[in-house]
Amino acid sequence: MARSTDPLQAALTAPIAPMEARLVSALPDEPGWQYEPKWDGFRAIVVRRDDELVLWSKSGKPLDRYFPELRTAFLGLGEKRFVLDGEIVVPVGSRLSFGALQARLHPAASRVERLSHETPAQIVLFDLLHRSADAFGHRPLTDRRAELEAFHARNATAAIRLSPASADVVQARAWLAEAGGALDGVIAKPLDQSYRTGERAMAKVKQRRTADCIVAGFRETTDGTGVASLLLGLFNDHGEIDHVGFTSGMPAGERKRLLGRLRPVVGPPGFTGRAPGGPCRWNNGEEKPWFPLRTELVVEVGYDQVTDGRFRHGTTLVRWRPDKRPDQCTTEQLQRELSPAEMRALLA
Repeated sequence: MARSTDPLQAALTAPIAPMEARLVSALPDEPGWQYEPKWDGFRAIVVRRDDELVLWSKSGKPLDRYFPELRTAFLGLGEKRFVLDGEIVVPVGSRLSFGALQARLHPAASRVERLSHETPAQIVLFDLLHRSADAFGHRPLTDRRAELEAFHARNATAAIRLSPASADVVQARAWLAEAGGALDGVIAKPLDQSYRTGERAMAKVKQRRTADCIVAGFRETTDGTGVASLLLGLFNDHGEIDHVGFTSGMPAGERKRLLGRLRPVVGPPGFTGRAPGGPCRWNNGEEKPWFPLRTELVVEVGYDQVTDGRFRHGTTLVRWRPDKRPDQCTTEQLQRELSPAEMRALLA
């Protein structure tokens, strides 16, 4: 039997590796670049061929079962053949919520269906690889963007949005400065470049954020000779110290010296609100003990994103802050996620 030469048929069964970006310290500012917000969501390649549809994740796994409302939105379009690149986001209340996005990855179809109605997702499109009978992946970004804008003008819905783009580096820097925590940074793409699947062919500048946190506890290394991680706390609106994350990137020699510094201040209160604890999936499900500290020490840490009032990933230790009072370390300093209204303004 002859193999199908239909590229959309192939894309339904073999995931397309999305084009990715390399991290740079500053946005390129010479002519020939297009800048776009880097959204904080789930990357998705959308493939539709007539009545067949799949949303591929960046890792090559299908996402459409977790977002039935997006499946319905795409299958409801008049256009029946396309491949799109975008980011899935979920507005909840007054903010975009990465936590609500993660909650969709649940094995129970009934729960996913309920959440699709309670917290419907949106997809923000930023590239187009195929439309109707035409392939665009080999064409320059200028052509792909024009075709994407034409696609969106015809097919825009509440669930299908178009990411802004600009050739103005001043605008791109404004996005970094003003757009809030829903943006992971800004992407720069060469205007004359084709879509290079699986390659880091773009440049990205990530948001740089810092926060002053109370060192409210710590964990020791396995052999007990040093500090494995500092447990970070912030005062919440009720005056309680919530556990918000950790930092662990310390040289081996510093870990031993730091243990001698922390042992004299071991004692309550530690965390008076939300506390660390529970089994660790990286430790065979065993409890990882931690030691509470008196509310005396403050550090400045660098972080990328906040989800549900916690640092999503481990933080970077910037410096100790002996000049900072612990009662000044509050959750108010965390950069909030973008609100749906702000997102609509950004997408206007």
